Amino acid sequence: MAGERARGWRDEVFKHRGLLLALPAVSLGFLGRPTRGSIVRGVPVAFAGEALRCWAVGYSGVTTRSDEVTAPALTTAGPYAFVRNPLYVGNFVTALGFTIAFTGALPVAQRAALSALGLGTMLAVYAAIVPLEERYLRETFGEAFEDYVRRVPRLIPRLWPSAPRTGRYDGRVIAAAETRTFVTFGLMLVALAFKAVRA
Repeated sequence: MAGERARGWRDEVFKHRGLLLALPAVSLGFLGRPTRGSIVRGVPVAFAGEALRCWAVGYSGVTTRSDEVTAPALTTAGPYAFVRNPLYVGNFVTALGFTIAFTGALPVAQRAALSALGLGTMLAVYAAIVPLEERYLRETFGEAFEDYVRRVPRLIPRLWPSAPRTGRYDGRVIAAAETRTFVTFGLMLVALAFKAVRA
């Protein structure tokens, strides 16, 4: 019974992960006070995170937008040869970049609070959904997934890619899978530009 309850709440977090992760971004947009210097430091970091995410989506495809955990195949190539959750690592790097960009003119205490709110929310969401995803992969792919877990770390990337690697990159899926992400990214850049002009 306890297992059923755990699966239920994790499923709900997974289903609503986009909304949960949008709340810190909205907070940055409204409460942030960027400077030119913080924008110059933060935006390249945000772009690096989005580039990692797009690289991962090219291998995993549109299933990344599903409301339920699913995977048509166990992908271990591309960024998945370095870390098991490159999408989430990319998201975290993007969020870190925008946090740096938006909080440049805030007092230290407010900067720390806004950073902890945003990045802490992200860590909490991923702490809830990664075990759900891994249980699905373990049940679906069995020993192949167990071998992958032994070779590739969950969140801290390896320095060198692990072998064997399965999966193929298809850049055509990025436009279909990443439209919402690109819109959100663009809106964050617009908010930065607007606030920087007013500063």
